[in-house]
Amino acid sequence: MQSDATVEASDRLVLDRFLPYNLSVLTNRVSDAIARQYSERFDLTIPEWRVMAVLGNTPGLSAREVAARTAMDKVQVSRAVANLVENGRVERSADAQDGRITRLALSPRGQAIYHQVAPLALDLEARLIATLSADERKSLDAIMHKLSRQIALLTP
Repeated sequence: MQSDATVEASDRLVLDRFLPYNLSVLTNRVSDAIARQYSERFDLTIPEWRVMAVLGNTPGLSAREVAARTAMDKVQVSRAVANLVENGRVERSADAQDGRITRLALSPRGQAIYHQVAPLALDLEARLIATLSADERKSLDAIMHKLSRQIALLTP
């Protein structure tokens, strides 16, 4: 086994140049910036807002489907859904074909919150990407799509 002194410079993990780390930090910073817009005003956590955002676009998903779309842990989704149901923001209903599956949708109260938070999130996104030219935005979208496809191939 090599000591730290003998590890080649190319074998060192330099976080400032490590893509997964940088993506994670950026994602956390963006999520935190959006969360500041809604957390106190609407008493929402980041996982709760992510669940609401997904259901606002695609009602009728199961918790498992929400977890898959958000890449959040099933436990996080379960807790977020339980809190949202308890606070009257999400409603559960049995699946018409399979009673073992519970379908989720925003309640009228949840829809009202969604329609207030979504513009805040979109405004932050617009301000964030305003620094990019149209070509840079297209490139960023293409790169993110390629990386998403690649990670899907690399992970089970």
